[in-house]
Amino acid sequence: MSLTVFSPAKINLFLHITAKRDDGYHNIQSVFRALDFGDWLTFMPAAADAPLLTLTGADTLTANLHDNLISRATTALATRYPDAATPIAIHLDKKIPTGAGLGGGSSNCATTLITLNQLWQLNLSTDELLAIGRTLGADVPFFIFSHAQQADAHALGIGDELSALSLPAARYLLLFPQAHLATKTLFAHPELNKNHALLDNIDARYLEYGERLEAGFYNAFEAIASKINTQVATALDYLQRLAAITNTHPRLTGTGSTVFLPIPAHIDLSELTAWQLSAPCPCVVADSLYPASENL
Repeated sequence: MSLTVFSPAKINLFLHITAKRDDGYHNIQSVFRALDFGDWLTFMPAAADAPLLTLTGADTLTANLHDNLISRATTALATRYPDAATPIAIHLDKKIPTGAGLGGGSSNCATTLITLNQLWQLNLSTDELLAIGRTLGADVPFFIFSHAQQADAHALGIGDELSALSLPAARYLLLFPQAHLATKTLFAHPELNKNHALLDNIDARYLEYGERLEAGFYNAFEAIASKINTQVATALDYLQRLAAITNTHPRLTGTGSTVFLPIPAHIDLSELTAWQLSAPCPCVVADSLYPASENL
């Protein structure tokens, strides 16, 4: 019997770098938001010698099926709990672009940990899953936490110090410039602000923050990404023109290359469809996963 599970994308509503750590990493402050756009993972019983992972959808030609976060998550649990780890086959239907700042690999990893915890009856707590997730990637804990809390999150540390955040339902237009931005290059850029002051009282501020993405909340990598990559600049420019209608602000998510624009409820579907058709690169419309957004 197979089990198919949704693996959501995320966006960063803002992303500030607050300090460099002694271990060479950087502390950040961000709000992570899960979307109803994402991948699908199907888990099936398998023969012991069957391949662990198969793949369809985007990026099928570049995927490494033997060394990715799904395989690493499966190995992490199977190594810790060999008596419970029955042979499994996982099929990934890939929708989230890779290297796009949407957390696709981290989401797949978290979804694998959560689902195998259920299928293998490991009975691991959320805290135990988070501890394993932290060993696999900085964004993995968000997806575990978000699933457990059914909420978005305010993130500190390297992105793994999380507190639940309840935001109003929202819709977003996401553009996918066909560009890969090297994270090391962005962090090394001399114009990057690595010492942004911590913003306090995030819960209360977000009651007013809503979909506006106003000044004081920004993505530290956005101006640099736009400067070094013309495709990102073109996508942001397109969304900036639409922003005159939406009265919202476009933003880069993660270290890119995806950019997005919050879409207010008064924008009708026909207008939104026209915007998609005239976009300079592939795009999707996605709603916030939490809370459910039937009212949009």
